[in-house]
Amino acid sequence: MPKILAIDYGQKRVGLAVTDDLQLIASGLTTIHSKDVIAFLENYLTKNQVECFVVGEPKDLKNNPAESARFIEPFVKHLSRKFPNIKIERVDERFTSKMAFQTMIDAGLGKKARQNKALIDEISATLILQSYLESKNFTK
Repeated sequence: MPKILAIDYGQKRVGLAVTDDLQLIASGLTTIHSKDVIAFLENYLTKNQVECFVVGEPKDLKNNPAESARFIEPFVKHLSRKFPNIKIERVDERFTSKMAFQTMIDAGLGKKARQNKALIDEISATLILQSYLESKNFTK
């Protein structure tokens, strides 16, 4: 079964997470510079089948697009043109960075490790993917 890949897109860094082959478990993949994401995905897709990209959708507390959405929308359009055969789903990413930080605390990571923004982005992508998987299973 093809995998599902989640993308937590930011202006500087992009957190990536992926499912296992059965699409049951979300795991962090990596964090890369935003300018390198398309090249990374091209390379990744030569070795792995992906049926869907799940891209975080930033919203404010009133459910309106957040300020950062203006950077993500062009990326999503580029992604759909570059990989037209892969479905793109959007998932509300509110509070994922805060949840990622709390996850790091709960895991017992020290203060220095918790300052690693790349790790926060990767965990955020994992949370976005896990949320998508849970909603997908809920609707079955």
